[in-house]
Amino acid sequence: GERVIDWFCGLGNFSLPLATQAGQVLGVEGSAALVARARQNLQANQAAARDGQRFAPTEFVVRDLFEMSPEQLVRDGTAGRWLVDPPREGAFALAKALAAIHQARSGAEGAEPLPAGAADWQPPRRIVYVSCNPATLARDAGLLVHQAGYRCSAAGVVNMFPHTAHVESMAVFDRLDSDGGAAKIA
Repeated sequence: GERVIDWFCGLGNFSLPLATQAGQVLGVEGSAALVARARQNLQANQAAARDGQRFAPTEFVVRDLFEMSPEQLVRDGTAGRWLVDPPREGAFALAKALAAIHQARSGAEGAEPLPAGAADWQPPRRIVYVSCNPATLARDAGLLVHQAGYRCSAAGVVNMFPHTAHVESMAVFDRLDSDGGAAKIA
């Protein structure tokens, strides 16, 4: 199993199921109270696990995800897959930091230099982005596709709250390789 980062992990609602499939999970959330609850949820789920059910090493950390930088992405380490489930404001700072690293690597005019340690850091091969605000998903998708080296390979809408105007939007982004094709997804 590979390493997965769950950005805006909240209580761990996605992190915990991922931990039964992945090799390692990092859940990142801006609220210390939610991270404490995610850790409690992990302990409770581990204690209630059925015979044979395993949880990969899982860590939850507090981080201001609206102030992400390329340096922080590198410090958080490489992960083959990301799950991004931000609040209505979206994940602009996260997408912008990822785009900055891609722009620096591709030698784009005006790009900032690569942060220390970025030579060994790899962007995720796949990003699954879940959003309660289609407008911020579209904004962040524009950055991922036009500046960060990804293509949108799938998108959809789920009506999780019937008889309301609220929908959840989802998009899958696959990293392009140097030839412009999608990087291999294991």
